[in-house]
Amino acid sequence: MQFFQSAAILATAVLASACTTTPPPPTSPAAVGERLHGSGYRLVNGYLQKSDWVDSLALLPAPPAEGSPAMADDVAAYHRFIALRGTPRDAIATRDAKLSFAKAEETPFSCALGIPISEEATPHVNILLRRVLTDAGTATFGAKDHYKRTRPFMAFKGHSCTPDEEHVLTKDGSYPSGHSSAGWAQALVLAEIAPDRRDALLQRGRAYGQSRAICGAHWKSDIVAGRMIGAAMVVKLHNNPQFMAQLEAARGEIAKARAAGSKPTSDCATEAAALTTTSKLEP
Repeated sequence: MQFFQSAAILATAVLASACTTTPPPPTSPAAVGERLHGSGYRLVNGYLQKSDWVDSLALLPAPPAEGSPAMADDVAAYHRFIALRGTPRDAIATRDAKLSFAKAEETPFSCALGIPISEEATPHVNILLRRVLTDAGTATFGAKDHYKRTRPFMAFKGHSCTPDEEHVLTKDGSYPSGHSSAGWAQALVLAEIAPDRRDALLQRGRAYGQSRAICGAHWKSDIVAGRMIGAAMVVKLHNNPQFMAQLEAARGEIAKARAAGSKPTSDCATEAAALTTTSKLEP
């Protein structure tokens, strides 16, 4: 009798455990849910609720004031980066501005990771990065909406590298950079599950933020502040069970792609050569 009672208790515990186990995370944008960004891109829903975001307004200092040494530094950096317009590095910056990609289209971190990252080739890695982008990018809006900082291309009466999106950019505060936050968060997440590629991934995450300076979309200080928000959001994400489950699924997917000998279809040598033009520049 005692045996059967113990067996029943064990079975109940196993069933309870099964009920509380996090289900396999979805890889389909349709299953995750999408929304239309003002620029026309479709963003998938993130892992976190707004109440779980870091408070960007409380975390960050105010942007540099007009006439300050910090603002002079921002202006000097603007001129250094804008001089790269029309170069191969500018082409990467324009591509980095994109927030969503076609099914078979590789994302900016493919070369740094050493495998193709796309909805078709690596669905878990792809959706992981897309959801992290949404969380880290949108977490910047507390400070953005408060400071409403003018973007560089507006201050200098020029154009960004994405003229068709300027109707959105002109209404969206410059500080901090949402792209920089998203790119840095993505780099940190990938470096965690592919530590052998850590340096290349972090360098690409840094370059992703620099791309916004080439585009004239952000000041140097916007980019630095964005990285702070991105790093803080990665800490927040590690408390989310679905993110953690997707992280492990992506780790396994990377190992499988490597075992199969999968390589990016992008011209990684050309990309690497172009990225060296900004590797020694701040930020």
